[in-house]
Amino acid sequence: MYITIPAIYPVVKSMHGDYADKKEALKRIIKQLHEGRSPDELKNEFKEFLAHVTPLEIAQVEEELVKEGLPREEIRKLCDLHLRVFEDALGGAVNLPDWHPVAILLSEHKMLIGYARDLLAIVNALKSEKTVELEALHQIIESLKSAENHYVREENVLFPLLEKHGITEPPAVMWMEHDAIRALKKEIYKLAEEKSPEALKQIPAEKLLEMLQSHFYKENNILFPASLRVIGESEWHDARKQFDEIGYCCFTPEKHTHVEREVSPDEKAGYQIMDAMEGKVNLETGTLSIEELIAMLNSLPVDISFVDSEDTVRYYNDTKDRIFPRTKAVIGRKVQNCHPQKSVDKVNAILNDFRNGKRDRAEFWINLKGRLIYIRYFPVRDRNGKYLGCLEVTQDITEVKKIEGEKRLLD
Repeated sequence: MYITIPAIYPVVKSMHGDYADKKEALKRIIKQLHEGRSPDELKNEFKEFLAHVTPLEIAQVEEELVKEGLPREEIRKLCDLHLRVFEDALGGAVNLPDWHPVAILLSEHKMLIGYARDLLAIVNALKSEKTVELEALHQIIESLKSAENHYVREENVLFPLLEKHGITEPPAVMWMEHDAIRALKKEIYKLAEEKSPEALKQIPAEKLLEMLQSHFYKENNILFPASLRVIGESEWHDARKQFDEIGYCCFTPEKHTHVEREVSPDEKAGYQIMDAMEGKVNLETGTLSIEELIAMLNSLPVDISFVDSEDTVRYYNDTKDRIFPRTKAVIGRKVQNCHPQKSVDKVNAILNDFRNGKRDRAEFWINLKGRLIYIRYFPVRDRNGKYLGCLEVTQDITEVKKIEGEKRLLD
């Protein structure tokens, strides 16, 4: 049975009245949408109320609905319908400085849509048997490949920042869409490599364009405005620094003079403890200065990350040739949020086995850009066997696999 205006309207008595239950009203509208109610009907019925809804409130309500049991995949599937209902409350000009991470992401969105349109034009020309310059097609393909940095920056910098401010489900839904885009692009790359006219005609360029337009619209109108509401100025400066470390696609923004964020009282206390220790770490098998310890960990020929017993990311080393990107934004993030949704069950299974003592390692190997990558996970325990956390070790073993015989002399 659908709830009509009289059932919701008293909750929000007037646009200047009591908004304590505004989220509950929004939830009811979204639930009706998921039950099959027409978006246009809901939009007309609650027009006055919806005009005062903000992107942040939409993100927070979707967050709460998932926590209450609405499947995340269901939210993703019906996101476009949500936007139709709330579109009058979305949008509006956002005046951001060029250095700002969101300004960079918005510019990249425009350029990536342009690449998808150009790709569609070439595929349509091929289907019409027109002469096509294939070099232009391959340049577009390379541009789409370089766009991976765009998604990595969102997943490793923006999403963790949102999670720290209590917004976890909208980023998770967007990550699911990232993986769908990646899967489609993988199909496109495979067809492009065949180079035959018939294969090139099969490139799903129109589907890519539609997928990017839909995804970017959600980010531009809900995710980014919500992030601008909750993420502070100093955090954005720190995010830009992390953006620079990962790298860009489409264009390279002008250099930005980073503004150091304020150090929290807890961090200051930590620094004072370090000062009291005179920068030394006393271990059973030796003593190292803080500088030596950091340099030693960063010199290891492997990437390491440590997740504590509460599944919270606590540390990663900063090697010169890191295989998978890491940013400071992941520190304090739940490890489950650092993986795409399709991998979370596997992550939880490994961690549960480590906690229960059923497993003393988990290992995988993958091919990545022509390199063989070996990924291992180990439980970290104290002397009494108490589980302290999980250590991830990632290594490029391409050259190691080639080793034969012996080598006893220095080159």
